Amino acid sequence: MVDTLPSYLAGEWRTGAGDARVVRDAVTGAPVTEVAAADVDFADVLAYARDTGGNALRAMTFTERSASLKAAAAALSERKDELYELSAKAGSTRADAKVDVDGGFGTALVYAGLGRKGLPDGTVIVDDPEPTAYGKHGLFLGQHILTSRLGVAVQINAFNFPVWGMLEKLAPAVLAGVPTLAKAATPTAYVAEHAVRIIVESGALPDGALQFVAGPVNGLLDLLDGQDSVGFTGSASTAAGLRSHPSVVGRSVRFTAEADSLNASVLGPDAAPGTPEFDLYVDQVVTEMTTKAGQKCTAIRRAFVPSAHLDAVQDAVAARLADVVVGAPGADGVTMGALVGTDQRDDVRAKITELAADARIVAGDPTTVDVVGADPEIGAFLAPILLRGDETSQAAHYVEAFGPVSTLLPYDGSAADVIAEVARGQGSLAASVVSGDADFARATVLGIAAHHGRVLVVDRDSAPESTGHGIPMPQLVHGGPGRAGGGEEEGGLRAVHHHMQRTAVQAGPDLLRSLG
Repeated sequence: MVDTLPSYLAGEWRTGAGDARVVRDAVTGAPVTEVAAADVDFADVLAYARDTGGNALRAMTFTERSASLKAAAAALSERKDELYELSAKAGSTRADAKVDVDGGFGTALVYAGLGRKGLPDGTVIVDDPEPTAYGKHGLFLGQHILTSRLGVAVQINAFNFPVWGMLEKLAPAVLAGVPTLAKAATPTAYVAEHAVRIIVESGALPDGALQFVAGPVNGLLDLLDGQDSVGFTGSASTAAGLRSHPSVVGRSVRFTAEADSLNASVLGPDAAPGTPEFDLYVDQVVTEMTTKAGQKCTAIRRAFVPSAHLDAVQDAVAARLADVVVGAPGADGVTMGALVGTDQRDDVRAKITELAADARIVAGDPTTVDVVGADPEIGAFLAPILLRGDETSQAAHYVEAFGPVSTLLPYDGSAADVIAEVARGQGSLAASVVSGDADFARATVLGIAAHHGRVLVVDRDSAPESTGHGIPMPQLVHGGPGRAGGGEEEGGLRAVHHHMQRTAVQAGPDLLRSLG
C-alpha cells in the first residue's frame, strides 16, 4: 500500500479523494504513490491565490521578488540530491535528472538575475523609451506602462520535466507579481510535489504565491476570467481542447501552449565524413536520442542528411547507438535509463510501427532490449531506434514517437530542397543546422525560421560553447508555431511581460513621471 500524493492548496497539504491512479517505478514496476483528485473547491483555491498570494506579490518590488526567487532556487539547489533520487524512479539517470533539476533552479536563478538587473526597483514598468507628445508644448503625453495582472497563472506541466517545466513557468510569474497554480503530470507528479515541498519549507515565497495540484483539475478552467492565464505543455491534441474552452474563447483567458513537435537537424553538404561538422552532427543526433530516453519536446525526430552522406551517417550513428548501455539508473555502465512508464513505452512502440510503414529500422529492435540491473519485461525499457526513410516517406513528418527514436531522411544537398522538407513538419520548437558553409547555413536559417521557435547553427568554431540542440535557454524564446503550439515560454523579460497588462496612459508630464 502506498500513500496518496498530496496537493498544496490554500496554504496546506491536502490528500486527494476518490478513485486514485497508481504511479509505478519505471524501473522495478513497484508502486511509488497514487494520485487522486484534490478534495477542494477550486473557487476557494483561486480566491486564495488572488487575495493572499497576489496581494503579497504585488506589494513587493521587482527587486524583492527577484530575491525571493533566488532564495527558492537556492533551496532547491541545496536539496537537489533528494530530487535526483526521486527522478531515478521515473527512469532518469543522474545525468538526466541534472538536466531537469539543475536546469530548473538554474532557470529560476537566471530570472532572478534578469529581474534584479533589468527591472526597476518598483512595481511598474515604463515600456517606452520616451513618451509621445501630442502637442508642441509637451503638455499632453502618452506612454505605455506594465502592471501586474490581478489573476492567477494556471500552469499545466508535462511529465518529462517535472522540475524545469514547472520553474520555467513559475519564475516569470513571480517576477510579474502573479500567483501560480501548478498542475503536475501524473507520471512524475511525485517529483514535482517534492520540489514544491522544498520551496514551501524554505519560506522563500509569500503565502499563496505557489499552489500545487497533483490530480485532476475538473472544472478549474470554468472559473477563470480575463485576468487569468493558462500555460500548457503537452500534446497538440490536449492543447487544442484547452484552447477551445469557453473560458479561453469567451473571457479572453490568456493561453499559451508548448506542444511536442517533429524537430529537425540538418547536416550541411560540406560536412562530409572526416570533417569536424560530420562528427558534431552524429554526436548531436545520438545525444538527443538517448538523453532522458528521448523524452524531450526538443529532441531530434527528423535528421536530414545529403543523399551522398546518408550511408555514412547511418553507419556512424548506428555504431554509437550500439555502445549505449540501457538499464537501471545508477547501475554500472548505464548510459540510458527507462521511459517514464510501460504505458509510454507501449505508445512509443506503436508509433515506431507507424513510422516503419514507409521507413525501415536500421538500428535497434523495438521488441527486444538488453538491460543492465533490471528486468526488461517489468521496467519501461526500450532500445534506441534509428529509422531510415527516403524521398517518398510521409509518416516521419506527422508521427512522433516520444522516446529514443529518430528517422534519417535524405535531401539533394541544396538549401532549397531541405527547406521544403523541413517545412513538412508543420511547425517545430527547435531545429539545428550543422555546417561550416556560411552561405548554406544563412539560406537554410532564413528559409526555416518561420517554422521554428529556435534555430541553432553549429560548426567547428562555435561547438565548444554551443548549448546543444535540445537545451532551451531562459534568455531566449522557447516555443514554436503550428504543430508546436503557437506559443512562447521563457524569452527573458518577454515572459515576465506576458503576465502583466500593457496599458496606454495619456496625461500631463508630471503624472507620467510619477508612474515610473
